[in-house]
This record gives sequence, C-alpha cells and structure tokens, in this order.
Amino acid sequence: MAIRNSYKSSVDWFTIVIYALLVTFGWINIYAANYSPDSTVFFDMSSEHFKQLIWIALSLVIIGMIFLIDSQFFVEFAYVFYGFTIFLLVTVLLFGKEINGAKSWFEVGPVRFQPAELTKVATALALARLLSRFGFDMSKPMNIVKIGAIIFIPVLMILLQNDTGSALVYFVFILVLFREGMTGYILFFGFIASIVAVLTLIIPNIYIFALITATILITLFYNGVRKCQIKGLLWGALAAASLYFAGKLLKINLLPDYVMLAGIAALTIYLIIISFKKRLRVIPLYLLILWGAITLAFSADYFFNKVLNDYQRTRINVLLGLEEDPLGAGYNVNQSKIAIGSGGLTGKGFLEGTQTKFDFVPEQSTDFIFCTVGEEWGFAGSMFVIIGFVTLILRLIILAERQHSDFSRIYGYGVALIFFFHFAINIGMTIGLAPVIGIPLPFFSYGGSSLWGFTLLLFIFLKLDTNRNELIR
Repeated sequence: MAIRNSYKSSVDWFTIVIYALLVTFGWINIYAANYSPDSTVFFDMSSEHFKQLIWIALSLVIIGMIFLIDSQFFVEFAYVFYGFTIFLLVTVLLFGKEINGAKSWFEVGPVRFQPAELTKVATALALARLLSRFGFDMSKPMNIVKIGAIIFIPVLMILLQNDTGSALVYFVFILVLFREGMTGYILFFGFIASIVAVLTLIIPNIYIFALITATILITLFYNGVRKCQIKGLLWGALAAASLYFAGKLLKINLLPDYVMLAGIAALTIYLIIISFKKRLRVIPLYLLILWGAITLAFSADYFFNKVLNDYQRTRINVLLGLEEDPLGAGYNVNQSKIAIGSGGLTGKGFLEGTQTKFDFVPEQSTDFIFCTVGEEWGFAGSMFVIIGFVTLILRLIILAERQHSDFSRIYGYGVALIFFFHFAINIGMTIGLAPVIGIPLPFFSYGGSSLWGFTLLLFIFLKLDTNRNELIR
C-alpha cells in the first residue's frame, strides 16, 4: 500500500488536470463545429463528435498502459520504435490514401491513421537516447551526422508524402540541441538564414542582401576585422550593397545588376589573394558566410518555385502580402478572422456561432477549430485556451529541468517544443499571422491520430517523470 501511495504522489497530477481540461474543452468545440439544429440524435456513430469520444476513451487506455510499463522500456526500445515508424512512413508512401493532396494516411474501412503523428514521438525518444549516451560529444562530425539522420530522415519521408506542415515540426528538435550544448552561433546564423530566405521571396535579386548580411556580421562581430586593412573595403562593399538594395526597394536602377554581380566576383577574387598574402583568417570566414548566404537565397528561391505546390506558394504569398486571393487561398483565413472577431469579449454562446453553424470556415473541426472557440466563447474562451497551453508548456519545461536523467530531460524538452510549435502555428494561421500549413491544434482538432500522438508524447514523459530521481539510461 505504501508503494502504491508513493507512486501516486510521484505522478504530476497538475499536468494531468491541464490535459483533461484541454481534451474536454476540445471535444465540446468539436461538437459545436459539427452541430446541426436539425439533428436529434446525439450518439450518431457517423458524427465526428461521437468518433472523437471513442478516440478519447481509447486514449485513456493508452495512458493506463503507459503507466504500467517500466520507464526503462522507453530507453531500451527507442531505436526500435523509431525504426518501426520510419517503416510506416515508407509503407504509407506505397499503399497510403491521398487526402487533400497528401499521401500520408492509412485507411481501413471508416478508420484513418496518420503515421507521421507517431513518428514525432519516436524521433523525440531516439534523439534523447542518442544525446544521453555516456560520453556523447555533439561536436564530433560523425555524431553530427547521426543527429541529422534521426531528425531529417522522417522530414524527407514526410515531404515525399507532400505534407510540408508535418515535416516542419521536426525542426524544433534543433532547439533541443541548443539546450544540450550546441553553440548559440548556429542558432543566431539560423535566424539570419531565415530572414534571408523570407526576403528572397519579397525582393527580387535578394542574393545581393547576402553581401550586406556577410559584411555586417564580419565587420561588427569579428574582432579580427578591426586589425586588418580590409575593414574599409568591407564598409565600402556594405555601402554599395545598401545602395543597390535601396534602389530595388524604391524601384530605381541605382546600380545595374551586372555591375553588382561583377563587383561581388571581383571582391571575392581580391579577398582570396589578400588572404594568401597576409594570412588573414577573417577573410575565408567572410567568404564562407557571403557565398553561403547567396547559396541559401538561390536555394530558397528554387524550393519555393520548384518544390512547393501552387496552393502552398499562394498561401505564403497571401501571408506576405504579395497576392490578394480573398476567394481562394485567403478565404479560410479571412473567414476564420471574421468568426473570431465576431465573438467579441464573451462570445455568441455555445452552439450559437453563425460562422460555425453554417460552415463558412472550411476545416473548422480540424485545422481551424480555434475559430469555433473564438466565435462561441469570445476573447475570454480564447484566452482560456491560450493560457492553458502556455501553462502546459511551461510546466513541461519545469518538469524537464528537474530530471536527474539526461534521457528524460532531453525527451521532455522535445515534447514541450512540439506542443509549442503546434500551438503557436495553428493559432497563428487562424488569425493570419502564420501560413496555412495544415497542422492540428493539440487535443482540440478532430482526429484519432493527432489525439493519440499528443497523448503518447505527454504521458510517456509523465511516466519518466515518476522516476525523476533515478538515472535512466
């Protein structure tokens, strides 16, 4: 009896209560999103709210099974689970059903299953297993290859399924690496790279911006520039690039393209010669950043125009203000914002949402479920959801930091970041702050795969947390 009471006291019931509240409120809004005044049958087995009840009931079974399994099991079988989910991703490419342009679903009768939801759990476990290995050095090239393989193999498989939204989730694991000791410079340059990639879509010939980026970074942050004779040259290059950049913004041909490109080529050749003569280590670094940024800009342009589908490009262009498409790609977001805005402070009331009731918002029970919250429950209900998710994510970070086991801590951060990405992007796209990439809101969006995947993510960590004072390896 003492052992049972001790086990109960080690479970983080606060997180479980948050889970129960979010799942319950999520189901209420799924019911509202599909409510029809003409329907008199509550337990309609074909309805989404009834199916979601079944998924919730099965989730309780999953939770019970997780707490019956020894924590060491998740460590020992992390790679096996990862390999199995990769096999599922390959299999769905061959035999899966295509829905909304993405071939990422298994379908058996009325039941659909998306293996990518399980792969998030498996990737978090496999990465935690690798990084927590005794004596693991993240800086070794072979270890970097192993980390990249674990993260980017599922990304590649999911991209082949034409499910870009799900693939983007896996990039949050890079932040886990940062927490575990990866240098902050990588994160900083990754941020700069993101800016260059976005600006590539907005401004023509943005690869010239790479020259500005490289010059600023080296001139301002590398002390060696202050001690060498090329400082003035770099500032001159910055001035020329800024002049070109300003001309493009103002649509004035201050410097022709061929002059700027010839200048970059001449600068590169001159710097290589100076580097050999003066043995200046800063110059190769500068050239690496310069041509890396140029390559990134061209790659971003190629990916945007050659890899993404037409509807994906249109969604991004609408978000960036480069296109107006109120009846096409912008329709969902416009209707979602109308629904959320119409809710006011306290909402129109449960089952009283007109935008929801008359299906003005497509996918309103899945990707755009938050618009149902905003319309029927208003600002108050929306804040309840946001506060609930923020509390859950902060609680997961606190739990991760109190772990004595590296495996549990790393996995906990992976869970917290996955929840954060889904929460931030899903709500962001419903209010027009993020592109519509089709990812669910945890515990709210309709679907068994999504609910089970997030339940597994969360409760495996809560199981590990019950052994937080032990060194699980």
